[in-house]
Amino acid sequence: MEDDEPALDGVLQSVGPRLRALRQQRAVTLAQLSTTTGISVSTLSRLESGQRRPTLELLLPLARAHQVPLDELVDAPPTGDPRIHSRPITRHGMTILPLTRRPGGLQAYKMIIPPQQPLEPTPELKVHEGYEWLYILSGRLRLMLGEHDLVLTPGEVVDFDTHVPHWFGNPGPEPAEVLSLFGPQGERLHVRARSTS
Repeated sequence: MEDDEPALDGVLQSVGPRLRALRQQRAVTLAQLSTTTGISVSTLSRLESGQRRPTLELLLPLARAHQVPLDELVDAPPTGDPRIHSRPITRHGMTILPLTRRPGGLQAYKMIIPPQQPLEPTPELKVHEGYEWLYILSGRLRLMLGEHDLVLTPGEVVDFDTHVPHWFGNPGPEPAEVLSLFGPQGERLHVRARSTS
């Protein structure tokens, strides 16, 4: 057990510089981080300089504020296989595969919508917080968005504010596969395109 002490001390000492680097990458001041996390500026400063030993109570709000997994803050050893083994979620006949694991911020999903699903004579349009981007991989997707009623095919992309009443389903005879990027707090996808000249 005593042999583990130097290794543990080394891990804990590396947390401060990692916290400082994350904060500086995000161009956030100690005062701003203090407001976000509820941790005093002096405690944050001592954590970053290695004068304060990190605890779980301090690291959890910092991981949330920096939008990184806790193991990234403490530089946990690699767990082996880097592939994401997500568990599919089934909702209203749709299979949803989460493609991201970070809490908060943009989330990515692959959705598989069975043919003629969902079967609703008059779809009920919903509104909620967020911003959604959909890319049709295969099949067809019917999107009702405000006064628009669209049928999208492979290669087509839509993005919309989810405060606009919307509904989507599969009107086709085969499953539809859709890539979805969703910003729960209204984050928008920024696409950079090269100039054609």
